Amino acid sequence: MDIVIRAAVVFVLLWFVLRVSGKRQVTQLSAFELILLVTLGDLISQTVLQEDLSLTGGTLAVATFTLLSVLLSWLSWRFRRSRRLLEGEPTILIKDGHVDDEVLRYERLPMDDVLAAAREHGVRDLADVDLMVLEPDGTFSVFTRSDSGGSEDPPKQGAEVT
Repeated sequence: MDIVIRAAVVFVLLWFVLRVSGKRQVTQLSAFELILLVTLGDLISQTVLQEDLSLTGGTLAVATFTLLSVLLSWLSWRFRRSRRLLEGEPTILIKDGHVDDEVLRYERLPMDDVLAAAREHGVRDLADVDLMVLEPDGTFSVFTRSDSGGSEDPPKQGAEVT
């Protein structure tokens, strides 16, 4: 039972650390940061298991992490209000071609990363961006003014859009 309690405490600590560290850091790790994360995982496993290398101890720790992950996923699905806390929420970075510098500062997101994301979505000029959103998983969604309609007729109700 001690292993289950230690695993649960470390799980909550890791969840908190990942939420505080920001969206960008989780998905854009450098090689060094990846090695550091793996090393951190090893250190955490030693903390959780207190050097217990038994099959039972390892199984209990993995089962506890898995159970807590499934529980958080279920809570997020079942209780819509908990999603913001558990998963984060999308953040608007650019609206109508105007960059929100305060949001970039809060997210600790350099302008170079915003420009790179725009280029990856085929945008040459940020003035053409209707909306750029930093998603909770760290990806960028970019909507340009040309995405919002244009000269094409809107699809009729029940018509398949290709």
